[in-house]
Amino acid sequence: MSARLLLAALIAANVLSAIGVVFARHEHRQLFIALTKLEKARDELNIEFGRLQLEQATWAESNRIDQVARTRLGMKFPETGDIVVVRQ
Repeated sequence: MSARLLLAALIAANVLSAIGVVFARHEHRQLFIALTKLEKARDELNIEFGRLQLEQATWAESNRIDQVARTRLGMKFPETGDIVVVRQ
């Protein structure tokens, strides 16, 4: 009788262990899918950040600022005679 009880306990432990392995593998797959999605999102954000840095550098370029100041605001460099030096 004890041999049957021991065999039943071993079978139950084996089934529970198999269920645990299946659950752990399933959880691993789900986490790996989530990791892959997050890495893809990170890569897309890095690409967008690079584009934004390039755009910022373009808009902040001194030639661009000079062009906007001249065309939109009608600004120009003062003539030499218009410059006044104030000394204290």
